[in-house]
Amino acid sequence: MPASISKEVDSGHMVRPLSYQKTSPPPYINDVSKNKHAQNEVMYPVMKESTFFQEDENKERGNWSGKLDFFLSCVGYAVGIGNVWRFPYLCYRNGGGAFLVPYLLALLLCGVPLFFMEVALGQFASAGAIEIWKIAPLFKGVGYGTVVVTGVLCIYYNIIIAWVLFYFVMSLTRIPEVPWSSCGNSWNTDACRNYTIPKSENMTSSSLSIVYKSSTEEFWERYILDLSDGISEPDGVRWQMVLALIAAWLIVIACVWKGVKSSGKVVYFTATFPYLVLVILLIRSAILPGAGNGIYFYLRPDFKHLKNFKVWGEAFIQIFYSLGPGWGGLITMSSYNRFKNNCFRDAMIVPLINSGTSIFAGFVVFSILGFMAEEAGVDVKDVAKQGPGLAFVAYPEALTHLPFSPIWAILFFFMLLTLGLDSQFVMLETVVTAIWEEFSLYTKKWKHSKFGILCIISVVMFILALPMTTRGGMYVFMLLDWYAAGYSVMVISFFELIVVGYLYGPNRLLGDIEFMLDRRVPFKFVWMVMWIAVCPVILIFILVITALYQTDVSFGKYSYPKYSIIIGWMVGMLSIIPIPLYAIFYLLKEKGTILERLQKGIRPSPSWGPAVEPYASQYRSKMRNQHDVALVYTNQAMQYTAPCLQTPVWAESAVD
Repeated sequence: MPASISKEVDSGHMVRPLSYQKTSPPPYINDVSKNKHAQNEVMYPVMKESTFFQEDENKERGNWSGKLDFFLSCVGYAVGIGNVWRFPYLCYRNGGGAFLVPYLLALLLCGVPLFFMEVALGQFASAGAIEIWKIAPLFKGVGYGTVVVTGVLCIYYNIIIAWVLFYFVMSLTRIPEVPWSSCGNSWNTDACRNYTIPKSENMTSSSLSIVYKSSTEEFWERYILDLSDGISEPDGVRWQMVLALIAAWLIVIACVWKGVKSSGKVVYFTATFPYLVLVILLIRSAILPGAGNGIYFYLRPDFKHLKNFKVWGEAFIQIFYSLGPGWGGLITMSSYNRFKNNCFRDAMIVPLINSGTSIFAGFVVFSILGFMAEEAGVDVKDVAKQGPGLAFVAYPEALTHLPFSPIWAILFFFMLLTLGLDSQFVMLETVVTAIWEEFSLYTKKWKHSKFGILCIISVVMFILALPMTTRGGMYVFMLLDWYAAGYSVMVISFFELIVVGYLYGPNRLLGDIEFMLDRRVPFKFVWMVMWIAVCPVILIFILVITALYQTDVSFGKYSYPKYSIIIGWMVGMLSIIPIPLYAIFYLLKEKGTILERLQKGIRPSPSWGPAVEPYASQYRSKMRNQHDVALVYTNQAMQYTAPCLQTPVWAESAVD
């Protein structure tokens, strides 16, 4: 064959130029069979890059249709509503600009290594959150726990999307003013005021207690939520919320009904549109009076906060939750990659985009809050809130002060909608893929089984979310948000690190990555240290800090009854219990001695490895070669006799 041949061929996966180059074998071949190829150069096909693929590489599971589908899905998954309503508040509360020190360290020391590890595992094995545990079958319960915690999050996360849809529709129906801008509505009380309430205006005495509320607060509490007096008093279902929840689920199903084939196209809009809105809002808010004070309040460095372990713990927790390791989403998304996708590049870029978006969103949020404080004549700290209070009270109130407020409200809530949908797509796909793979003996017999599973899961999750559409639903939401995922996700990630770092081996995983990339992984020693020592220690630190500073759930001034707190902890434990239970089940069902069962459980199963050809055969050949080389060295070592134990020549002569 000539040294260079180029022609148009159908590769079987996509139509693109295929060229043959006279080159040295890739690193993974050199490592295994160096002597075999020492004298000969081998012809290796080199595929030219293409943006879109015409056919799937994995016929059974399918693949992303384009090179940007996975990348944008990762960006959309990592950049969620929490980047807008949680990070800015954490930054201001924990020392302003000083908080960026532990935050960025957390990104480098914990976020990026965990992100890279999960993306690499999913792409290498083409397996979802449960099936991936062929790497160490004894720990398959970790996969079940991942699906449980992600499923619980799916249930109450769509409630947030329902709230956003409710606000979005109300912004469209009341023009020229948004409905929360005034007090003359049926849901308002005599304590309603059309502005942020200074503390001095709340009059309290022994005979009189008047606590004023802004029109925005009353719209949120008395119309959207129609709050009851506590979690023990659901007081009936809000039909408006039920309709909003139905609409939320229909939107999600419509976007993911073809799996990654459909959601991979939707993210081209949903993952990029929020950046356009954030830029527009920043430009508009930056010229408002008081915006500079808000930004100063956001970034003002107070380094004394760095002496507090809680600040460091919150920085690592925020990175942990925003990037999403431990939830199964990264493994699931990367499992639909083509085998040779450059996962290393994606794992370096996405975490940076996520953190950059969080910081950028802080400028938008606090410039608006500074304007609110200026208008109301109060300090920024009096209007700074986190979570639902920021997204559904503080920010909507700020929008009422802008000209053409319905336009800004529509933009803002549509941005929140796209941020929420991206994350919900991935979480729902994680659950669906895991169940579809776990029951593959049955699901693969039916062509549309995955869509059937999607519909069944969506209906079940909708029913389970109905208690949060009642007048006491907000109390249920806060209970789940407080307890459902805190410990379990960190425990799941800790077990992932133990398996990769101490059982499978970081060097072997890096070798698998090089097998995929056909190139060396930069800074191999650094990744090994991170997975073996740094990340596990950090996770232990986060767990300890969380335990030390853990408080009971609260909502405003409402204190939850003891039974509800117990229920909250039970929900949180649902995703941890499968880990020891499955390990016990595995040891009981396997044959052999306890030691033999244990050894089998902590080693990869025979089916572990690439799922598509020709890579599966190449990988098995590579592993056989490595095994043969290891046997040769073992035999040589067994036959070797140390010089001090050998019979001297003079002694042999004497015997003769």
